[in-house]
Amino acid sequence: MTQALLDGTDCVLFDAYGTLFDVHAAVQRHAAAIGPDAAHLSEVWRNKQLEYSWIRALSGRYRSFWALTEEALDYALALHPTVDPALREPLLDAYRDLDAYPEVPGVLRGLRARGIRTGVFSNGNAAMLERAVASAGLGPHLDALLSVEAAQTFKTAPAAYADAVARAGAARERVLFCSSNRWDIAGAAAFGLRCAWINRRGLPDEYADLAPAAVLGSLDGLLA
Repeated sequence: MTQALLDGTDCVLFDAYGTLFDVHAAVQRHAAAIGPDAAHLSEVWRNKQLEYSWIRALSGRYRSFWALTEEALDYALALHPTVDPALREPLLDAYRDLDAYPEVPGVLRGLRARGIRTGVFSNGNAAMLERAVASAGLGPHLDALLSVEAAQTFKTAPAAYADAVARAGAARERVLFCSSNRWDIAGAAAFGLRCAWINRRGLPDEYADLAPAAVLGSLDGLLA
């Protein structure tokens, strides 16, 4: 199945946060200082970050993803008043330099060895992506960093996917898009992209009418 997925593929685009980078790594680095609310704080931070992006896209009022990340953390801290607010800046610093999942460098190298171009396509603004990619040492393995910042909206707006495909320089039907976010896969499928859902957490499927071409437990599945 995976070989068929890559057949006719000139370019693989990857969502960044949750797909290449572990979005919970920032809180995990400070879990001892945060205390027992660490896991819930991390979930709230992530969920609000995404919620804010959807509201901004729907209302046509774009703000940088970094600004939304800060606002989401402020909400998460306010919801957990026992957590020391002085952790705000250390948490934001940690988010700038998130850990990449272990298989990521090898998968990127493997794809390029097959003559397939690779790129990031993310809600993250350009400065966020450049910092994250550099800190994780992924720069040499990527051909493009594509931010929705250029389209001034967020996924799942069709304009975001259209802008990314145009800048990737490949025909839509020859692009494979990979994301760990099922809502992102739904948006990309609605736009007409072939998609692989990287279901790291073994979540139940949804959006049955906007199905991915493949469901993989990790990015390793692309080269299996």
